[in-house]
Parts: sequence; C-alpha cells; structure tokens
Amino acid sequence: KELLARAIHATSLGQSKPFVAINCGAIPSELVESEFFGHVKGAFTGADRTRIGYIEEADGGTLFLDEIGELPLPAQVKLLRALQESAIRRVGETVTRKVTIRVIAATNHDLHSMVAGNGFREDLFHRIAVGVLKIPPLRERKGDLNLLVNHLLDRINGECAKQSGWTDKKLSAGAMSQLLAHP
Repeated sequence: KELLARAIHATSLGQSKPFVAINCGAIPSELVESEFFGHVKGAFTGADRTRIGYIEEADGGTLFLDEIGELPLPAQVKLLRALQESAIRRVGETVTRKVTIRVIAATNHDLHSMVAGNGFREDLFHRIAVGVLKIPPLRERKGDLNLLVNHLLDRINGECAKQSGWTDKKLSAGAMSQLLAHP
C-alpha cells in the first residue's frame, strides 16, 4: 500500500514536497491528537518541547494514512475538521495554522460496512474517498511478488552497503518458488 502511495506522490506535481506515512493502527488512542496535530511545550504531562504533528509535517505534500479504519471516532472528527478547514491547531495552542495536504488513505477494512455500522464517519469517508482504488491482496497478484522482493532486497542492500563486511543479499530461485507457493 505504501509503495503505491509513494508512486502516486512521486508522479505528482508535489513530488518535491514531503511524503509522510502514518500507520493509524499503531498510534495509541490517547496520543492520536498530539501525533496528528502536534503540541506545544507544557500542553500535557511529558510535553517537554514543542513538536509539529504529522499533518503539519506533510504541509504542501502527501499524507499517507495507512489503516485509517483503525482511527478512533474522536480522532476522525478532528481529522475531518482539519481537512475541511485546511487548518490545524497544535494541542495546547490557540493559533490556527493553515496547511495544504493531499491525503492518501488505505485500509484492509470495508469502510462502507464500517460507515453503515457507525464505526467510521460517513462525512470523513466521503471527504477521503474522492478516488477509490481496490487493490487485490498480494496472493492474487503473484506476478508482483518478484518485483516487490527485488525492490526490498535492493533497498536493504543499499542501506547496508556501508557496513563493514556486508555482501549483497540475493534470493535464490528455490526461495522465490517457496514464496510463490505460499498461500
């Protein structure tokens, strides 16, 4: 999902602007507001410095919200307002800051069902679902697996190349066959 979001960003007019990826399911619900909108020093216990949030970090660029279906309902309200107003306010601050972002969201949940069951805000769904791409799972796209594995190996080899004694990693034909045989 993130590779596709990065590809969309890389081919856009804003490709030189920030790309910020967030796993919404990995943020504890009590920290969502601070993570998304930032906070000022002293806004809450442990806020020992001012910090910009993900939305402000992505200003002018793309904000990729992975697993948006995991976002708690109170956070959905605040995200919707930020998208509607193109503005955010850091936790503990009275100043409103204008932001311009493109949102790409992904989830493994059926957001239509979540909207029907009141697990996801309908107005937020319509705000983010301007264009919907349904990507089949990797098990249904076996041809993509080889490309994905090679991309990841290239990235790992590139990141580790400066390590003493590093030798580039490759995947044998047998190992690739094993991956392709896995359901």
